[in-house]
Amino acid sequence: MHIDLVTLIVDEYDPAIAFFTTVLGFELTEDSPSLTTDGRPKRWVVVRPPGGGTGLLLARADGERQSGAVGDQTAGRVGFFLNVDDFDATHQRMVEAGVTFVREPRTESYGRVAVFLDSAGNRWDLLGK
Repeated sequence: MHIDLVTLIVDEYDPAIAFFTTVLGFELTEDSPSLTTDGRPKRWVVVRPPGGGTGLLLARADGERQSGAVGDQTAGRVGFFLNVDDFDATHQRMVEAGVTFVREPRTESYGRVAVFLDSAGNRWDLLGK
């Protein structure tokens, strides 16, 4: 048993795809046309970290309630955790790509960590050695 996907609500598909694939290096594994339950067009968009693992279903906000959740899906807490093999190189690459870090790197008992924002404003931990 494993968790295959986690939904991430975004304003628009393409900027989110660009962030996750270009900046974070995820793979776009699916981008298919779909329909809402009432027949409106949408897309089924999945990005995954290199090598597989749990993917993100990028879901465009539909309505006021979902739009209000964009960038704050975990009520201001870090809700996503990206573990990398080379923390310093990844951090530097992300800084150069313009990623906003809200907490600078620090060393903890489990390794290096820094908090960054994704393209929608959700908080992530960048973790590594």
